[in-house]
Order: sequence, then structure tokens, then C-alpha cells
Amino acid sequence: MKRSISVIIIFCLVIQISNAQLWKLKRWEAEFGIGPSFSFPDIGGFSRSENLLGFRDLSFRQTRFDLNGNIRYRFTRTVNGRVSLTYGLLHSTDTRGSNEGRAYEASTSLFEPAIMLEYYFIKNRYESSYLFLKGKGFWNLLKSLDFYAFAGVGGVGYSVKGNDALINRGMETGGFSAVIPGGLGATLIYTPNINFGLELGSRYVFTDYLDGFTSQYSSANDVYYFLNFTFTYKLKSGPHGLPSFR
Repeated sequence: MKRSISVIIIFCLVIQISNAQLWKLKRWEAEFGIGPSFSFPDIGGFSRSENLLGFRDLSFRQTRFDLNGNIRYRFTRTVNGRVSLTYGLLHSTDTRGSNEGRAYEASTSLFEPAIMLEYYFIKNRYESSYLFLKGKGFWNLLKSLDFYAFAGVGGVGYSVKGNDALINRGMETGGFSAVIPGGLGATLIYTPNINFGLELGSRYVFTDYLDGFTSQYSSANDVYYFLNFTFTYKLKSGPHGLPSFR
């Protein structure tokens, strides 16, 4: 009897230890994201007295899109590092805002490489369970959500095209600047190999010419945002810790 109880206890401990290590089998992840992009430059927008919390500056006319690719490495179960490459478009116009009389308009294309760290402050309960490998019901998928915060450093190369009014004023046509990304995200662990997610990221840029223009009344550099819908595929770790594509 005592031997049977000892075997059961040892078996349970082995299962728990093995479950806790499952994530190490797939430390590498490849991720693709796409979604709308928004910017808050000196062209367009309403003055602070006319725009509580900046919500009036959000409009379909100012919205463009971005494409994003990431390679992620899991240092621990809750801390990840990732290399990110993003191509995006931004748009700004005085057509709607407090400076319609200027009639400036600019379109910006950008390429942003960045390195980021992610911290998962809420982690799902299924990822490290053998039961997850056999699938689960729809409602239990809600218990497979992860929530994380991220921050990092990067750079952004940008090119600006303006209308005649902006060009005649003396537009900056582009450049390169340091950028600080940060934001929040949520991930749904759909299968052992596939995640779906949503991520909102802000970018603080060390330039005020992302739209090719700065105003004498400007008191801060430009900012832009990405809202990405993401698809993630987990890669098996090879014998030397590198991702395996087999």
C-alpha cells in the first residue's frame, strides 16, 4: 500500500515538473501583424482648448496601415525578447482641425527596426499542461488568454511627401531618428503551435519632422501608434537552442 502511494506521489511530481518545462520546447516564435496606424504630428488636429484628451484627432481620414514581422525568444515563461521590423504609412492633413486655413497635407512612409522586451503580467493556465495538447472546448479558450506589456528601443527611417502648400513652406523630405516603442497586448493560445493576438503600441520619436513640418507652437516631438492583429507560429527549439524549421 505504501509503495503504491509513493509511486503515485512520484508520478504526480514528475508530471508537474514536465508540465512546467513544456514551454522550453518551443522557445522561438515567428509573428506577423497587420493593422491601422495613427499619428499625432503638427499638421492637422485640434488645439487643446477644442480637444479634450485628444480624441477628436482620431479620424478615418488620418488613418493608414502597417505591416509587422517579429522573431521572439522566450527567456522565461513570462519574459520574452523580440526583434521587430515594421513598414508603415502615416497621413496628416489640415482639412479637419484647428488649422484648416493652412491647407497642409503630408503622407509619410516609414521603416522601423526595433528590439523589445515583453513581460506577461497575466499568463494562461493551459500552455504548460499536457491536457492542452489534446484540445479543449470553446469556453475554455477564454482561459487561454495572455496579457503583456512591452518596451524597447529602435530607429525609424521615414520619407515625406507633401502637397504644394507644404512644399512651398519648406518641407523636410525625410530622415532617420531614434524611437522608443511601448504598449500593451493580449494573446490567445489557440493551439500548441498557433496564437492569435491584438497589440496596441505607441512610438515616441526623437524628431518633430515626421510629417515634414514643425510649428513654432509645438512643445513635443511627434508620436505615432500601431494597432496590430497578430498571428504567431511557435517553432521547435533545435539541439543547440536555435529554431528548427523541420
